[in-house]
Amino acid sequence: MMSATEPCGGGFVKDGQLQVAGLRSHDFMTNDSPTGGAIPASVPTIDPKAAPTLQHAEAEVFYTEAIRELAATDIPFLVAGTYAVSAYTGVTRQTKDLDIFCKAGDYARILAHFKQAGYAVEIVDDRWLGKVFKSTHFFDVIFASANGTMPVGDQWLEHARQIELLGSQVRIVGPTELIWSKCFIQDRRRHDGADIAHTILKAQDQIDWHRLLSYLEVHWEVLLMQLLNFRWIYPSERDHIPAWLLDELLDRLAKQRELPTPRMKICRGRLLSPTDYEIDVKEWGFAGVGGTGEFRDG
Repeated sequence: MMSATEPCGGGFVKDGQLQVAGLRSHDFMTNDSPTGGAIPASVPTIDPKAAPTLQHAEAEVFYTEAIRELAATDIPFLVAGTYAVSAYTGVTRQTKDLDIFCKAGDYARILAHFKQAGYAVEIVDDRWLGKVFKSTHFFDVIFASANGTMPVGDQWLEHARQIELLGSQVRIVGPTELIWSKCFIQDRRRHDGADIAHTILKAQDQIDWHRLLSYLEVHWEVLLMQLLNFRWIYPSERDHIPAWLLDELLDRLAKQRELPTPRMKICRGRLLSPTDYEIDVKEWGFAGVGGTGEFRDG
């Protein structure tokens, strides 16, 4: 059992309640959205440090309407993407859309609801992404990452925060899950490393490093890359990364170096960018995430 005051993930337990840095005094009260969609009392409230700007001013009317409509469904969802980055870091930048995360089982429910309400819907990729349109404006409905490594699950909802967005109380993805959601976005056209570095810089006291490691257990080297990237960018802030975590990852690397080189040629680069590493699988004999590749001599 935890003591009266004891560290716990991205905060500490005091008198039986989880305390998280930066939260307001009413954080653990039940908050109902203006449209009746209840958010559990366990979801703490934060004051966003900033909000993105929209490419088109009229899009705000659409997003306000969409958020209100979503809240009215009582289907659990999370606001992610640029809105979450701005809320935790204070970075303000322009955005062209709104990212809504949900569990796979709720993905079709959200799209069907908006279709019945008269919106246009599109299933872009049934493995992870749909869109809801009104005129030229849209929002994304996402239940996993494009590479399949990041399914949205109950933990995302349990460890969310809530903010007021466009007149409604909504959950936003927690900082731990926000980092996970961006770890594999590394291609020629888009790289989310700056979002990760800024989130660590500005919200390190809210990150559950044990949970982040568990999410990236199979791909721990990707986490190590991001941490080394942060250390290089901010040498004066290296203590933001827990020593135990860096020790754990470097120990794994040291043990890995003692082992023989894998015989099968493998390129996991397509988890980062399906197009940039396509030639490796199609022409150079490497196996991708699945399938077989050529074998190295010896």
